[in-house]
Amino acid sequence: MYSEQIRKIIGTILLVFVIGIGFYKPVHEWINIPSQVVVFEGVEQQLVKQSPELERLTAHTGQDHLMLQTNEHEEEQAITVLAQGQGDGEVTIQSGSLPVKKMDVKVLPEIKVVPGGQSIGVKLNTDGVLVVGHHLIQTDDGEESPGEIAGIEVGDMITAINGEKITRMSQVAAFVQEAGKNNKELDIEVKREKKTLQKSLLPLKAKGESSYRLGLYIRDSAAGVGTLTFFDPKSKKYGALGHVISDVDTKKPIVVHDGQIIRSSVTSIEKGSNGDPGEKLASFSDQRHVLGTITKNSSFGIFGELISPEEVKNDLLDKAMPIAVSSQVKEGPAKILTVVEGEKVQEYEIEIISSTPQKYPATKGLVLKVTDKELLEATGGIVQGMSGSPIIQDGKVVGAVTHVFVNDPTSGYGCHIEWMLQEAGIDIYGKEDKGAKAS
Repeated sequence: MYSEQIRKIIGTILLVFVIGIGFYKPVHEWINIPSQVVVFEGVEQQLVKQSPELERLTAHTGQDHLMLQTNEHEEEQAITVLAQGQGDGEVTIQSGSLPVKKMDVKVLPEIKVVPGGQSIGVKLNTDGVLVVGHHLIQTDDGEESPGEIAGIEVGDMITAINGEKITRMSQVAAFVQEAGKNNKELDIEVKREKKTLQKSLLPLKAKGESSYRLGLYIRDSAAGVGTLTFFDPKSKKYGALGHVISDVDTKKPIVVHDGQIIRSSVTSIEKGSNGDPGEKLASFSDQRHVLGTITKNSSFGIFGELISPEEVKNDLLDKAMPIAVSSQVKEGPAKILTVVEGEKVQEYEIEIISSTPQKYPATKGLVLKVTDKELLEATGGIVQGMSGSPIIQDGKVVGAVTHVFVNDPTSGYGCHIEWMLQEAGIDIYGKEDKGAKAS
């Protein structure tokens, strides 16, 4: 009985001690030291920040390419690292002779891109002909949809008819009329998700008409407005929008065959309000200046190559700037580049409310809030068409605006720039160089 009480007392004391340690300031700061950091070659970066009244921390490493330095100020003490070469390394953080943390340091080659902010028109051609709906044909036997009877679904992509590749709607009519006149079924190849299916379809003719129909609504292109995020002046590769383009009817991502981005001009703004996101209204036409090609439509935006990068200017930040990976982005003030009138790119203040360090590609890694009074007055916050507006923090390109909160148009999501660069085919991890050295 007595020994049981002693055990309970000791257990209670240990529990209080463990909980108390969590509130002890040095331990709290040590716990918050990251176990892994990413730095860029030739760029000094802070590893640890500590209050000056606490016992001084020191850092040690066995790698010659990592230069460590301790900077002391009145308000804080900081340990920084300057990487003088690429390659992984390890840094040990100590308090006196006690090791408190081991940090894995990954050194990447310095990457610079030119930020965008320009309003762009987007013209996409689908990789095949997209089925966006069924329609009924009035025949002598009643109303029928040959496409629905054949098992072709909304969202399917027609990629071939009778063995011939289909890329444009204009190719379809000749096959339909010939098959209808000969009362012969069409062999139709469709893509559904990641599957390729074969369907047989017999076109029908409506009462009182001379032409035959599929009983399908189809489309081979889409158009819209967005914002250029960045481009690489060396490779001419660019990224824009920061999110996937989906078909307005099927709500499914558009599989791109090809496309163009075109210079556009913002004509007016439909201001956003709670429950009703606003929109940029812009004009562009085939005669306007084509800026580049579109070769990819992914969760992180549209990508391709510019025709003449030297002609793409925002007249604010036209020189290449370093980027920041997700682990380097901080909560706090930042800026975006975007257009609210004509073609003039302007700089506006925002606040990064939260930034999630991501080891793997994922959308919505940033939560943003517009704080700029001029932008709030003009747009009400984030509006459709602003997607892709580059986010700048501490002289670095850190991400892009992607979505607006429907119930709070002053706030929204952003994605980290490193995933857009990866989607664009820009090597930020030094893999191409490593491969070249090994060959």
